[in-house]
Amino acid sequence: MKNLLKLAGLLVLASLVLAACSGGGSSGASDVLGAINERGYILVSTDPNYEPQSFLNTESSRPTDTKCPQDALTTAEMQGFDVDVAIAIGDSLGVETCFATPSWDLITAGSWADKWDVSVGSMTVTADRQKVVDFSVPYYGTPAVVAVLADSTFKSLDDLAGQALCVGTATTYETWLSGGDLGVGLTVFAQPPADVTTVSLETDQLCAQGIKDRTDYAGYVTSKTVVEANIAAGFPVVQLGDPVFSEDLAAAFDKGSSLDAASLRAKVDELFTAMHADGRMSELSLKWFNVDYTTMYKK
Repeated sequence: MKNLLKLAGLLVLASLVLAACSGGGSSGASDVLGAINERGYILVSTDPNYEPQSFLNTESSRPTDTKCPQDALTTAEMQGFDVDVAIAIGDSLGVETCFATPSWDLITAGSWADKWDVSVGSMTVTADRQKVVDFSVPYYGTPAVVAVLADSTFKSLDDLAGQALCVGTATTYETWLSGGDLGVGLTVFAQPPADVTTVSLETDQLCAQGIKDRTDYAGYVTSKTVVEANIAAGFPVVQLGDPVFSEDLAAAFDKGSSLDAASLRAKVDELFTAMHADGRMSELSLKWFNVDYTTMYKK
């Protein structure tokens, strides 16, 4: 019960981060990288409820010596693959890593008003998103899958025709389910079921967490890594069939920033390329997924 109460409290805190966190725009520096170095921390947006990529650490307390703003989360309060990748960015710059947790639709929409410096949240590279954000080189890629209750009668995607499926708002899973254009950067293996209804929640983990109690959807679409984490955590779900598409995932930088982010993006590209080359990115993938989802990016 204590852990649940602490988790609830941290989620409330996370929901407030967007209101006051300020990234590069609060400095007199000439670019985002300069502002980061000046203040001694980088503010990274990510999801506090996207295990195993990023989620709250209810077993750890906020350190007293942090430089992070009071309404941002520290590395002690977050964990996951994306969190470790973000920490690697901060370490490479010689600054502390802090986390803002705005909703996903705000991150993918761009125009962040300088509230955070970079998104490290498993964002899929798409043509539409490239209109408002710049992407780093990909740091990994995952397959997207459909999950249903383990005791359901659904055996294939076709069995879901006419059913409702849950997805996170403004995700590529929502785009696929609605029949939208995923662009040339993704490989689509299967079309969505016929006459399917879309139920959108703030994050696809909420779909997984609610599937036992809600009756308005039959399953959910998300990353294979999320479904495997759900199963490992005891969720009564199974992956339905093979992956439906694959996606390249990268860090994102706001094109609408008041400060130029090009030098920061170059540093991140350099770091990710080095981490792919020396095996550090593979080690993080194996640590959190037990699978190396980075092999396609090795040079």
